[in-house]
This record gives sequence, C-alpha cells and structure tokens, in this order.
Amino acid sequence: MKLKQLETLLGDLQQFTTPKVELEQYPTGPHIASRLLYTAENSFDDISNKVVADFGCGCGTLGVAAALLGAELVIGTDIDPQSLEIASMNAEDLELDIDFVQCDISNLGWRGQIVDTVVMNPPFGTRKKGIDMDFLFVALKVASQAVYSLHKTSTRDYIKRTSLRDLNASSAEVLCELRFDVPQLYKFHKKKEVDIAVDLWRFVPKRSQVKDN
Repeated sequence: MKLKQLETLLGDLQQFTTPKVELEQYPTGPHIASRLLYTAENSFDDISNKVVADFGCGCGTLGVAAALLGAELVIGTDIDPQSLEIASMNAEDLELDIDFVQCDISNLGWRGQIVDTVVMNPPFGTRKKGIDMDFLFVALKVASQAVYSLHKTSTRDYIKRTSLRDLNASSAEVLCELRFDVPQLYKFHKKKEVDIAVDLWRFVPKRSQVKDN
C-alpha cells in the first residue's frame, strides 16, 4: 500500500465525539499516523506479519494503519470505553480484525515480550505528569522488536537519557521531527489550531534474559 493511499484511508476514520481533556484525548492525524506506520514497515520491517500493539489507541488510527499494512495481529488498548467503541467501528468499517482491550496501561497484566512491535501516541503529560514515560516503560517491557512513539521535541534529551538508562531500551533514535496539529477541542483552547513539534522515536528493547534450551 502506498503512503498516500494509507493517509487517505486514515483520514476517513471517525474521531472523538466528546474528547476527555483529563485523558489528553487528541486525534492522531492521518498525516502523522500514516508516516509513523509506513516508516516502521518500509524502513524496518516491523509491521507486516508481526504482532502489533497500539497503546492508548483512542479511536484506533495507529492500529488500523498497522492492520492495513499487513500485521498478523493487532491489539489496541485504551482506558476509555467510548473511544474503544469508535475504534471498533472504524475497524469494522474497513473489515479489519483488531482486538481491543479496555485497561489502564499501568495495570496491563502482560508478562514478557509478547508482542513484536508497539506503536503509540501517548499523552504528553500535560495533565498527568510522567504519564508519557509510564507508557514507554510498559511498551519497552512487552515489545520484542521495536517501539514507535511520539513525544514532544522539547523533551528529546530527557526521553533519550531516561529510556536508555532506566526503561530497558538498548537504542533510542529520533527518526524525524513532525508537526502535531492540535485542533480547538476544549474550552481553554484560544486558537483554532496549534502545531506542536513532536519527535517520532524508534526504541529497540533489550532482549529478554531467556536462556535457550
């Protein structure tokens, strides 16, 4: 599938009808989502025929993109049941088989590196400080191959240092800097839209210490 075709399909997905500010619910735009997944697949072979998890999946944009690019299995997790309903409808509309799980990321009971790749656009931590790193901590525990994540460019040095030192990453690379379009969703938003500089990261987790028989 070509990049433009993927972006067009993602642009037709339903998004939040009543977004929750406490969960920092902002739609992952089709421009960013398509490039994240297209890069993961075409530059690193991390999507097709892989088990992919979309953490904090919201309306399912990243998970849908992974399924469209040939993932063997896609699992979307989110704390918000209303978002998962929309995500499920989006998957059904495109006749995609995606598993959705309602859970708080900090209570995700997965043990070991049970997925190949995690893709995510976690909360930036403006409402709950450190939530972005909570997502990254869990992602690097359960992924065996790679974690793709979006984080504010202003946090770049901190993300790199912390992921390598404390969060089980063997490498942490910024693939590109993107502009995240934040529309006027909430009452406190004064402007029609704001562009935030974000980094697209690829993290490689350390291999599990499992001895071969």
